[in-house]
Amino acid sequence: MRATYMYEAGDVRVQDAPDPAIEQPTDAIVRIVRSCVCGSDLHPYHTMAAADGPAPMGHEFLGTVEELGPEVSGLRRGDLVVAPFAFADNTCEFCREGLHTSCPDGGFFASDAGGAQAEAIRVPQAQGTLVKLPGDVDDGLLPSLLTLADVYGTGYHAAHQARVRPGDSVTVIGDGAVGLLAVLSARQLGAERIILMGRHKDRTDLGRFFGATDVVAERGEEGITKVRDLTGGHGTRAVLEAVGHMPAYEMAVGAVRPGGVISRVGVPQYEEAPVGFGSLFGPNVTLTGGPAPARAYMEELLRGVLDGTVQPGRVFDRTLPLEQTPEGYRAMDQREALKVLITP
Repeated sequence: MRATYMYEAGDVRVQDAPDPAIEQPTDAIVRIVRSCVCGSDLHPYHTMAAADGPAPMGHEFLGTVEELGPEVSGLRRGDLVVAPFAFADNTCEFCREGLHTSCPDGGFFASDAGGAQAEAIRVPQAQGTLVKLPGDVDDGLLPSLLTLADVYGTGYHAAHQARVRPGDSVTVIGDGAVGLLAVLSARQLGAERIILMGRHKDRTDLGRFFGATDVVAERGEEGITKVRDLTGGHGTRAVLEAVGHMPAYEMAVGAVRPGGVISRVGVPQYEEAPVGFGSLFGPNVTLTGGPAPARAYMEELLRGVLDGTVQPGRVFDRTLPLEQTPEGYRAMDQREALKVLITP
């Protein structure tokens, strides 16, 4: 088959690779119908050392079941399925608590299993991981269904962990796909005022479509001041940080009101951050977030996609064939594309 590998920072290649095969009785093989490039894929695209390559890439996909291990039930060959970016058995104590990313039998696609920017993939713990989709779904819904694999679930996780509730005030930091779908999720949970911090008009316009009431293009202290000016000097009760860099965290600390919640879902590119008296402790601010257990939210979010209530697939603004995946990385890195859809 053909599959995408990263050799080092800036060097992405599509090449021949061994076809995936059943390795464990709980595995499945899925023929990929849609995949994509994630904003988190740009972190290694900027920093990966040659000694760490070649590495398989891609963790978001939907496709059709091609083969099933003997211990997998509830699925058949030909089923259209979507997978979260983390596989899990969906039965352990952590999965039952909705924390699939901590499943002892789980792991992450591309790092613990094959990459999804490919023609096919082996899915460990297939019965617990794969979610069956309607077989007659219109192709026009496939992009929105694909967002369930990561960015929609991650945006929803940000709002869920922040305990967004009807009438709430929310700040979303970041106008990437996750940030925009955090706006959508906050609106779904009833937020009344949603301030989107982003400076790319095409993206913030989409954020307004998803439910943002205000846009703040300024960054740093200037951006914090603008958020506070919009909220009577206090900030918002919930801040959803969807970037993962220290300046975004610092803006979150500045934009949250006393007693509020900062929910981080941007993969942090730092290990130390202010949590002391002057930042979080003194004003009784809660810090939460983490990698989204997308599997926990799939059935809930799927309903709105299927009935057309929401259109999270609008975050895809460019479609490329698998062979042009390196161009997708370049376009997203240069901010020529928000999120690139890949069609094997």
